[in-house]
Amino acid sequence: MAAMRAAVAAPRGLRRLFSTTTTSTFMPPPPTSPGAPGREKAEPSPNLFVSGLSKRTTTEKLHEAFSQFGEVVNARVVTDRVSGYSKGFGFVRYATIEEAAKGIEGMDGKFLDGWVIFAEYAKPRPPPGQPMPPPYGQH
Repeated sequence: MAAMRAAVAAPRGLRRLFSTTTTSTFMPPPPTSPGAPGREKAEPSPNLFVSGLSKRTTTEKLHEAFSQFGEVVNARVVTDRVSGYSKGFGFVRYATIEEAAKGIEGMDGKFLDGWVIFAEYAKPRPPPGQPMPPPYGQH
């Protein structure tokens, strides 16, 4: 009963804001097609880019988690130089492209140290002396 009195006493704009009876005009964006601009996928390679890592994730934990899917040649969590904590991403290198594909399939969207992580093929670094491409959204 008190809620009804509060709703009647509220200014018209607030009633509309908190109303559950009005229809929303929100329209989600259309799903992106494979050819749409945005983050392009990297070519398959044995090197994986892993994002969404917890600040507590260590290189050893990353190596251990991905080694269930193949022979991990190298794993590295990128850390802040000052604090030493993870920056939230890292790299895993497998012996073969097939093992890397199994690693993506097995770990993409899975939990590691309580956080959902994402694994994808790493983009190759540009050769030294070449300018870096502009960041996303600044094309």
